[in-house]
Amino acid sequence: MMASKADKGLLQGVRVLECSLLGPAAVGMHLADLGAEVIKVEPPGGDYVRKMAFPIIDGISLLHWHLNRGKRSMILDLRKAVAVDLFFQLVAKVDVVIEGMRPGALARRGITFERMCARNRRIVFCTLSGYGMSGPYRDLPAHGIAFDAWAGVARPTVEAHGFPAIPSYTAVGMNAGPLYAAMGILAALLRARSTGQPCWLEVAQSDAAAAFNWNGIEGNKAYERPESEVTGNDGDGQGARRPVGDDSMTESVRYQFYRTKDGMILFMGSEQEFWRNFAYGVGRPELYEAHPGARYGDHARGNLELRRELAAIFASRTTAEWVQFGLEVNTPIAPVNDTKSIVRDPHFQERVGFWKREHVGTELMPSPVRLVGEQLPVPQAAAVEPGQDTAAVLAQLLKVSPEQFEELRTQGAFG
Repeated sequence: MMASKADKGLLQGVRVLECSLLGPAAVGMHLADLGAEVIKVEPPGGDYVRKMAFPIIDGISLLHWHLNRGKRSMILDLRKAVAVDLFFQLVAKVDVVIEGMRPGALARRGITFERMCARNRRIVFCTLSGYGMSGPYRDLPAHGIAFDAWAGVARPTVEAHGFPAIPSYTAVGMNAGPLYAAMGILAALLRARSTGQPCWLEVAQSDAAAAFNWNGIEGNKAYERPESEVTGNDGDGQGARRPVGDDSMTESVRYQFYRTKDGMILFMGSEQEFWRNFAYGVGRPELYEAHPGARYGDHARGNLELRRELAAIFASRTTAEWVQFGLEVNTPIAPVNDTKSIVRDPHFQERVGFWKREHVGTELMPSPVRLVGEQLPVPQAAAVEPGQDTAAVLAQLLKVSPEQFEELRTQGAFG
């Protein structure tokens, strides 16, 4: 019998200690969304993510509201031996330690993997950084777009004055990196619980950006082989070589954007069956009979006559009408949204929506992980004040009394 709801999420009982700055905090966010107890250890003054990027909501950056939801915040001044000792005491009480900074940031404070293992033989230690623990760029400072520029994902455009400019695009590395890290952590946790073996894993956000750009990178690498071995694909398994990734879809016709009465759709009739369903569905069977194309992956590239015909057809109905048409005749047609219009899309409203601001600080989209017959808990709002949970965390995990807490404060443990 399926449960009606989850009490505390899929990762109930998993405890995480996170030391992160800016974007890498998403690793702990993903785990917290699934029910893990995540304690973010901040330096004196806190993670400056609260003031980084925009918009600023109630004096706090959206970046912080989003990335640090579901976490408790404590401050430890890891420049002080007393704070390092507290950190190791906490390591003994957790399952995972996350280092979301440049590689070796914790080791430089004396917090090494070996010393953590001495305190906790099953510890999972994850390092997420910009360029990873090895390679010539390992110590190079960077922000999110750097990883995508490096991986060929963020390709420069040219602005009105002729200068190269950053394009409008969705960041890949800073989002994909934490996902790979979270996946690796969960795999390492499974092994630790079955074998007792610790694990140290590391993920670079630049590597993750390259991994998401696998088609372009691997495709162009394949083109280094002779043309007798590697061809393009015009729908029948062979064809002229074309660029992989860069503007490769510009001349496509049966897989292309088209304007509607009130917006735009993406038509994806590249399979012969879908193309036939479309042509017959709109009462234009002659379009299919004249251009049946190959069975799979045929985009009718460069067929301007057909492109004009389709443009006129799609302009005759609204976007919503075309989506309904696609459902009725079984042909892939998708609405084209921007970041403003998508919140009005009925599928977004049904599947995604927003957590309420009174619960998480501002309207945030929930985790895309959905449970069938259960509900993941809504995380608590990100900590407005750095270290606001320090006393509570130490009391809960280490049984530190108020008097002991004050003594630690006088010793400089909290900066």
